[in-house]
Amino acid sequence: MKERTVLGLNLKYSRTAIIAAILAFVTLFIPYIRIESDSYTAVSLMIKLLSLKEGLGRIVMAVMVLTNILGCIMAVVNLIKPTKAGYRCWVVFSSVALAAYSVLLFVTKATVDGKGIFTAKFLVKDFSFGFWCGLIFTLFALWYALKTAKINPGYVVLVVLTIIWLFPISWIVLTSFREEGGFYVGYFIPHGFTLDNYLNLFKSTSVIPFARWWINTFVVAACLCVFNTLIILGTSYVLSRTRFAGRHNLMKGMMIIGMFPGFMSMVAVYNILKGIGINRNLGALILVGVAGAAMGYYICKGFFDTIPKSMDEAAIIDGATRWQIFVKITIPLAKPIVIYTALTSFLGTWSDYIFPSMLLGDKQSSYTVAIGLKWLTDFQRIDSYYTQFAAGAVMVAVPIVILFIALQRFYVEGLSGSVKG
Repeated sequence: MKERTVLGLNLKYSRTAIIAAILAFVTLFIPYIRIESDSYTAVSLMIKLLSLKEGLGRIVMAVMVLTNILGCIMAVVNLIKPTKAGYRCWVVFSSVALAAYSVLLFVTKATVDGKGIFTAKFLVKDFSFGFWCGLIFTLFALWYALKTAKINPGYVVLVVLTIIWLFPISWIVLTSFREEGGFYVGYFIPHGFTLDNYLNLFKSTSVIPFARWWINTFVVAACLCVFNTLIILGTSYVLSRTRFAGRHNLMKGMMIIGMFPGFMSMVAVYNILKGIGINRNLGALILVGVAGAAMGYYICKGFFDTIPKSMDEAAIIDGATRWQIFVKITIPLAKPIVIYTALTSFLGTWSDYIFPSMLLGDKQSSYTVAIGLKWLTDFQRIDSYYTQFAAGAVMVAVPIVILFIALQRFYVEGLSGSVKG
């Protein structure tokens, strides 16, 4: 099909977009949810939910239906008289409709269960052709409307991914401020807000020693961040800048060993630590983390390989030692990889669960936050401590957010320094 441009629009894709929008509108009137003998279309379910006057889902459902109708109207209008403004309005309506479809994946169960709409509990598999076809046709309508309006359709992917990523994060943040207890509630926005969930984590009288868990994790993560970064930088520099017998075989061996998942050696490492009597303490976690640090050399070495060796040779002619070259030339030019190495070392330790849970056992005073939060979600405690678990999950994310905000500028500075070099 030849490209035909009118008023800044690429009408090559307009017909496909219009057909998809009309089909998305039609899906509003075919079975949207089907559970056993119960069946509702999107329109009839929206009317039923609006009559209940309860739940976030009814608002999202109404938005989805309304924007689909408006999108179909704009498609017909642009079929009669295509304009750039008309297509932009169409893009807005289709984007909102697609976002509503994405949110309904998460909120439909909480919206319809317990309301007497269906005789059985709702599961995602109970979405019928109306939902899945509507989602697909809305996606196609938006995609081709964007291409017709000469807007990068990659925004469709970004919109969907943003909603999918932000929804569970928003859920856990709102739950951390929820005044009502309990593990599962049938609504998204809490009925009451409180800071007690956070305060209870750090009370001296609390049965949850979260402050101790947080400090334990920070100590281990900080130590491994420093030691691992130094070891990886040193190993990478040596393998990048020096030549010695067996160098290639050493790198190949480390690469092959590094391909095996760490949990394969957990039992053996645990028995060794137990045999020498240093299991069930934080020092063992640091020791094991440091022992395997050199295995992560390959990314850092690749970066060092991009720094011209002529700079090292010029410094050697001027009388600089290898240490001075490493500290005063290589490291300043390698800020991005230094920060990357430090961040990955910190993050990996901060969120590690498998090995610490095996090593520390039931010694609660040595727990890290990952083990402690998992302890709160055991079936006998989750209903009583779920909101505090959510508050703890938010507190776990705080250091990571601070690190990225504080170190973001160093990425730019490091890259500009490398370009200058």
